[in-house]
Amino acid sequence: MSDALPVLSCSNLSYCLGDAQLLQGIDLSVQHGETLGIVGPNGSGKSTLLKLLANVRVPSMGEAFIHGQSLRKMNQRTIAQKLAVVEQHADTHDAIGVFDAVALGRTPWLSALSPWTAHDTTIVEQALSDVDAAHLRSRTWRSLSGGERQRVHIARALAQRPQILLLDEPTNHLDIQHQLAILKMVSALPVTTLIALHDLNQALNCDRLAILERGRLVALGRPSEVLTPQRLHATFGVQAHYLIDPFDGAQILRMRPF
Repeated sequence: MSDALPVLSCSNLSYCLGDAQLLQGIDLSVQHGETLGIVGPNGSGKSTLLKLLANVRVPSMGEAFIHGQSLRKMNQRTIAQKLAVVEQHADTHDAIGVFDAVALGRTPWLSALSPWTAHDTTIVEQALSDVDAAHLRSRTWRSLSGGERQRVHIARALAQRPQILLLDEPTNHLDIQHQLAILKMVSALPVTTLIALHDLNQALNCDRLAILERGRLVALGRPSEVLTPQRLHATFGVQAHYLIDPFDGAQILRMRPF
């Protein structure tokens, strides 16, 4: 990657909850336009890492940076103008409508001197269209399925027009058609992306992968370099080998239990 100042980085990032060490000594840097996938078994620290990088939680040790500036020295409004996050179990007030839920993404850009304009409406409409949810704009939140709610949350993040997008398993609750569509859409966005994924075959499409195990970063690099049979055995407890898709020549992971 480029030697330019990382868009998002962290140094010795650690997080404790009581006596439990959920994350320990994470060092990462993500360059402009890169898609970094975060993978690991359940409880490995994926969600905790994203929350620390989004300033949703305060680290026990270490720091996170946007363009070299510590998040601790930035106010939340400034962070929200640069970074948007889609949490795994995000929720929204039941009474709100879909358009208004997505419009919340414009909040960091609004003030008494910068009120809502037609430009903001256009951004919200485009965000809904990007996640194939334009037909839901007049629905209420409570009427949506789990998958529809997830797409609306992603649209809200897109309406923020962030430079950095953090997504915590964004394909949860989505059928396979929308899983593939969302991942394709995210990969085409002109943003720097960190995405926690459960499906390792989906993770193969990232530029790089960070593999977490029990709160530690155990591997970082291109997917084919770090998702080795040895690493998949040690971290995920599976036997694995690569197959070649005859349709397009892409590598596919075949995994079996021991």
